[in-house]
Amino acid sequence: MITVVNYGAGNLRSVENTLSEVGASYFITQSPADIRAASKLILPGVGHFGQMLSALDSLGIRDALVEKARSGAPFLGICLGLQAMFESSEEAPEQKGLALFPGSVRRFPLHFRCPHMGWNEIVPVPGAMTDSPLFRGLGPKPYFYFAHSYYCPISEATAATCTYEIPYTAVLQSGNVFGVQFHPEKSGPLGLRMVRNFAEL
Repeated sequence: MITVVNYGAGNLRSVENTLSEVGASYFITQSPADIRAASKLILPGVGHFGQMLSALDSLGIRDALVEKARSGAPFLGICLGLQAMFESSEEAPEQKGLALFPGSVRRFPLHFRCPHMGWNEIVPVPGAMTDSPLFRGLGPKPYFYFAHSYYCPISEATAATCTYEIPYTAVLQSGNVFGVQFHPEKSGPLGLRMVRNFAEL
């Protein structure tokens, strides 16, 4: 059973549809107790970093999310859900992230066309295609659908990069914690396969 966090994200229905498509059992919650009890967790996200973190605080679920990430249970952040895992974001400098990973989410330079929107190839770091369960069955050059104006830095936890003038983290993995900058729920068959891979962990 996958627990999906509902803090008001606009793509919640798309995530639900994708989980149904791959035959995964799931339920939606805003409860800290449900999050702490989850065997697998998805934190979806679209919108504004500050508003998202404020919503998590208003619901009283920030600490539960951090505890779950450190518990060993599979935890997937999607788009803004990935960005929330970092310490901060230039989108809302006054707001603290979940701080599961060091560093700050940054905005693409002003001369870039933003948001970065459309289909792009991700490039797994050496070994990730065989070591990371998210990449099973994706093939050598997987493409996914992106829609974002802010990007996560490349770090030791980066499992794949994407380049939009500059390279950034497209997939993150550290133990049980995963994050994707793109939207697998809008990425066709490969997106479905990645969600299925997570559901089968």
